[in-house]
Amino acid sequence: MPATPLPPLPRRRWLQRCAAVSAAALGGPFALAQPGTASDEPPLTIAQIADMSPSQQDVSRDFVTGARLAWQDFNARGGLRGRPVLHRVIEHHGDGAQLQSNWQRLQADPNCLALAGCVGERTASALVTLQQAERGSTLAQIAPWLHSHSTTQGEDLLFGIFPDYRAQIAHALKNLASMGVQELGVVYASAALRTQMQAPVQQAARALALRTQALPESSGRVQPQQAMVLFVGGTPELHDFLRRLALQPGRQCFIVALADVNLQVLAQMGATPRNVSVIATQAVPLVSAGLPIVRAYRERLARLYDEPPSPQGLAGFISARYTAQALANVNGPLTRASLLASLRQRQGLDLGGFGIAFQGRQPVGSSVTQSMLSSNGRIVG
Repeated sequence: MPATPLPPLPRRRWLQRCAAVSAAALGGPFALAQPGTASDEPPLTIAQIADMSPSQQDVSRDFVTGARLAWQDFNARGGLRGRPVLHRVIEHHGDGAQLQSNWQRLQADPNCLALAGCVGERTASALVTLQQAERGSTLAQIAPWLHSHSTTQGEDLLFGIFPDYRAQIAHALKNLASMGVQELGVVYASAALRTQMQAPVQQAARALALRTQALPESSGRVQPQQAMVLFVGGTPELHDFLRRLALQPGRQCFIVALADVNLQVLAQMGATPRNVSVIATQAVPLVSAGLPIVRAYRERLARLYDEPPSPQGLAGFISARYTAQALANVNGPLTRASLLASLRQRQGLDLGGFGIAFQGRQPVGSSVTQSMLSSNGRIVG
């Protein structure tokens, strides 16, 4: 299904210009978080690969913006014991060969300590596969935007912190069951997503005694019989689905989406038909919450950009904050190997109210929340 192009936004144009200037200065597709202090030692280098293909850019741009805010703030406060962090952002556009080439360059760069905050879902998952194929690699992937992959074989190089799709689906369906919903329509944006996500959806539904009906894939008008529809896919695909949604007069419908849907962008696209509301499950606290890390994100965003906060931007901010703390936790000389050894201890952490704990290799106890885009274009939550 072709993705609908996103409308230009002032901040996005600003980011593109900054990325172009940074790339020219560095001799490659990299962007730099400006260091705040001088040091005789070279800066610490962290790389972030971001998928800017049409179906992913609404998530990736906000996520990268949040990470930039965190690294700029970290450097302004003195970095790590006086050493700034060089934050390299490498944009790629969904091409597998390009992604492999970028990863090989970073793997061969001795100055790159780790991958951190790689986004979106497909890119982060593909990087896990590349890492596992490289025997002896010590290049960790820290806090990516990854919800579907579980590292059970090969090298222990992945350190996720966000709730996975199973946790998001369970949260969404639990809320629906508590509202008395008994039957749920399910829409998968692609055949690949249907194959990947059908079993987790059905498992979560059975646990809550919910009946599900997968709606047929079609490019024409859609007339769901259920009042609640779970949508599995990204923002462009959801925009297209909403455009094709046809409800009988007087009927209302609630669309429940997962964390890959950016409600801010969806609202700007004017995609919500009358009598339809979209509820998006989020892998982070509400952006209106009073938690210290949420307040810090909002304050720094307001200082630089004239735009509202988004869950994806908050996730990028949290990802970079977690990575900075991981660097600070290393005892002795900071190298790839020493950082990886420290990460493998998987110590619990509270990042200003965002709690991170681990059960084995899996993060547990992280926040799952929901916000709603009402039919009048207002975001609640």
